[in-house]
This record gives sequence, structure tokens and C-alpha cells, in this order.
Amino acid sequence: MRVFLTGATGFIGSIIIEELKAAGHQITGLARSDEAAAKLVAWGVETRRGDVADAAGLAEAAAASDGVIHCAFGGDFSQYVEMGETDQRAVLAMAGALAGSGRPLVVTSGMTAGVYGRVCTEADPAQTEGLGAVRGRPETLALAEADKGVRSMVVRLPPSVHDVGQQGLVTMLIALARQTGVSAYVGDGANRWPAVYRRDAAKLFRLALESGQPGQRYHAVGEQGVPLRSIAEAIGKTLGIPTRGLAPDEAANHFGWLAAFAGNDVPASSAATQESLGWNPTGPGLLEGLLGDYLS
Repeated sequence: MRVFLTGATGFIGSIIIEELKAAGHQITGLARSDEAAAKLVAWGVETRRGDVADAAGLAEAAAASDGVIHCAFGGDFSQYVEMGETDQRAVLAMAGALAGSGRPLVVTSGMTAGVYGRVCTEADPAQTEGLGAVRGRPETLALAEADKGVRSMVVRLPPSVHDVGQQGLVTMLIALARQTGVSAYVGDGANRWPAVYRRDAAKLFRLALESGQPGQRYHAVGEQGVPLRSIAEAIGKTLGIPTRGLAPDEAANHFGWLAAFAGNDVPASSAATQESLGWNPTGPGLLEGLLGDYLS
């Protein structure tokens, strides 16, 4: 299959390339810089220069492919809402190019369901209002394209997709701990974040591309919910600094923009994903990595 991949040189996209190549797929990766293009060439990947803000270019690349995996998302979280708007335009452009073809479009999302008091499942729809709408609206748009002859589906990523080098939002908790000398959590820290090992996530993207069903949500969840206190304690132990719980009214001052996520309790299941796609996450757990070589 000729696969167009956005976010190709990113933390997750680079491992998706390895998964796709091992399965015999041909890849065209989106590169917005000379540096990114050089990496793709070195990896034996065809390169398309462009940016996720270029809707026309994305549509052209999607039309020339047998399927699309859309992993790109902006990195400036101070412009979080604007990144979501760009993502909506990108999803619609690529879906429009694939309309009526039955070809796959795998769109990346987050844990956007906004379920409180229970574990989120693949059946739970995304939020389309408030902060959750930044990822929720592109997700909803992508799934609606299944009615237009696109084999569109969504892979929801947890707050921590982890490996040596990066751990999703946990990377930012580590940076704050180094900066402030305190590894913090909110309240009693019982709130939970799901997590997944990076290579396990990449395998799920490949499986969705190859055999995922239109209109479906898939959860890249290896661990259903790791308590934030446990995450903070692992960071503190490895860095040799104290761990402390913060009152909710202290969180904004310590965490900045991350305070909007630090107190979230968002456990999630991947049982339906594992059953339908035969996905079996086997990588190390988040705490194992934090107590091991992630912070070295």
C-alpha cells in the first residue's frame, strides 16, 4: 500500500515508518523543513515538502495515496486552540480527496470523550465543546466521512505515549520538576492518566490502516490509568527531589497551561480495540520507564 504519512519525522511517526516498512508498505512522508526531508531520505522514505496548514497540498498527496495516516499536530501548546482549527481543515481536505474511494484515513486524536467517574471506552463520543473540542472536533469530522465512502477511523492516544526521549505530557511534568525542584501533583494525586509504549502505539496505527473499520474509534491504551501521584513519585525518586501534592488553587501557578490537564482523571480501556484488531500491547509500563532509563 502507498501510504501518505503526516508527522512522519515525529516521535510517533518515525516508529510508524518502521512498522509500515516492515509490513511491506511504501511511504510518502510530509516534511516541512530541509532537516525533516533529509531524515526521511536517510530512512528510505519518499518525501513530500509541505505543511499541515496547506490544505490543498494535503489533498493532493492524499489523492495520490492508497491510504493516509495523519499524525501531525502542532507543537506550540500556547496556540492549542489554533492547532485544533488547523487540524480540522487538514482532516477535511484529506477526507475530501478520498471521498468515494473506500481508502483508509487514520486520524490521530486524544482521550477526548470527557467521561467522568468511569473508564472511557471506544464507544464514548468525543467532546465538541470546551478544551476537549480541540481534538474532539477533528475526530468527529473524520468519523463522519465514513458516510462519504472513506474508510475513516480514529486512533486515540493517551496523555503519555512513552519511550526513551519523550513521554507525552509526562515529559513536561519532568521538565517542571527539574525547573522547580519539586515533583508535584494536584490534590491527593489519585487521578489517572492512561499510557502506552510508543512502539505498541505505532503497531496499532498499522493495524488500523490495514484492517480497521470505517467510523470506528481505537484506543492506543497499554495501561488503563496510572495515578498522577505515582508518576510524580517516580519522577521525584529518579531525580532525587521531593514530591508534593498541591491544592487546586496552587496548580495554575506551578503547572501553567498544563494545569488544565494535571488534575484530569481520564482512565481508558482498549478492550474493544484489542479484540477487533488483534492488537496486543506488550511494551514496558510508564512507571518502569520513569524508574529506569527515561530520565537518564
